[in-house]
Amino acid sequence: MFNISTLSAQTVNDYFQKIRTNEGELTAFISQMPKGGDLHNHYSGAVYAESYISWLIDKDYCINPQTLEISGNCYQGWTKFSILKQTGELNNYTQKLLKYWSVKDYSEADGSAEQHFFSTFGNFSVASGLNYDKGLTELKNRAKSENVSYIETMYRRVDFPGNIDSANYYVSMLEKIREEKNKSKLKFTLDALYNKIMTLHVTESANQFDHSLDSLHYALSIDDSLFTMRYQTYIIRTQDPVTTFKNLVASFEAAKNDTLLVGVNIVAPEDNEVAMRDYWLHMQMFAYCHGKYPTVNYSMHAGELAEGFVQPEQLTWHISSAIYDAGARRIGHGVDIAYEKDNYTLLNYMHANNIPVEINLSSNEFILGVKDDKHPILLYNHFRVPIIISSDDPGVLRSSLTEQYILLAKRYKEMTYNDIRNFVYNSITYSFIKNPKKKEELKRDLDARFKKFESYILNQKP
Repeated sequence: MFNISTLSAQTVNDYFQKIRTNEGELTAFISQMPKGGDLHNHYSGAVYAESYISWLIDKDYCINPQTLEISGNCYQGWTKFSILKQTGELNNYTQKLLKYWSVKDYSEADGSAEQHFFSTFGNFSVASGLNYDKGLTELKNRAKSENVSYIETMYRRVDFPGNIDSANYYVSMLEKIREEKNKSKLKFTLDALYNKIMTLHVTESANQFDHSLDSLHYALSIDDSLFTMRYQTYIIRTQDPVTTFKNLVASFEAAKNDTLLVGVNIVAPEDNEVAMRDYWLHMQMFAYCHGKYPTVNYSMHAGELAEGFVQPEQLTWHISSAIYDAGARRIGHGVDIAYEKDNYTLLNYMHANNIPVEINLSSNEFILGVKDDKHPILLYNHFRVPIIISSDDPGVLRSSLTEQYILLAKRYKEMTYNDIRNFVYNSITYSFIKNPKKKEELKRDLDARFKKFESYILNQKP
């Protein structure tokens, strides 16, 4: 399959099996191993909180000492970061923000793990909207230090402020259609909404987003001989259905022609009341947009659920609907696959149609409490579903792609080095990179990296 000596890989696998139960030796091995791409990566959750805090200090923003809210304006009772520095309180508040904006030192006394995780994004939202140049550079530099050659990050939403006439009427109509599950009425309604949206300068908003992204990417020289970055945009699954559809159309418009914006996604807690209520609608909306924009790729957060988070029957259909109804080309998380109705049929379909699952081990453990043999990664592997190892939100989780591979090797002993190497190659094979030559270039680069790595291991191992 790869341009690497089979004998060399087998010998490295023998060494890997020998050291995989010793975490220190395993870490030394994995840290040097090429890791290909990180395809499930949220930009705002990938930047570490220390960086956000340093940006606020540099700009001398203000903080509410009681609530830890951040603003560029100082309201009554708020304090500038420069004052905290002068009074010697800066380190104290830095430590508070690190806990508030990540899982650092988390304890159950801080509330549910899921609630704590998702609330961090709103808590640091002011900071994450600053210095995209520094944030993207941080992601690039950290990736290169980890031997990661590609990131496909969920970057920003398309800013589309257009207001739809009679929006409340359409919300009511969509709510009724949702209850009836009437696809013919839904198409008629979405056609009417789409035509309205296309008169609201959505193309101009999409083009502005593309221009801003492209300008920043090229100004920073993000791509180089050792690293490549591409971007996804996304919608929020907790908004009313008209707003959701409007933003989805804008996202597909933006991804239609731009070579750097390679995909669309849907984010926010899947067990949110609105997300659960409108899940069927969202899947139909993606399918509709696929009909309008057949060349646009999209991955979907689906099955990021576990028993106890929702009613049992809600665990039985989200992944299948994302694949069969929405036409997702990749599945993010896919944790509740074992509860899906006719899951063997679904797994065989994913295998036959090369629909990979993006596995995020640290994230699934922290948010859902799913790890070890409770995690379905072996189930996916037994059905030969393509597996991609990803980081999700390494800044919030205080983690890395390296740690995900270490966890994989520690927890799932039947996974060989060759299996893990296949997962690395999957991260390039199933990326949404639009330029076939670029994808082939990254594969050849991965060949060279593995050849060098395996030679190094064989020559240096004790």
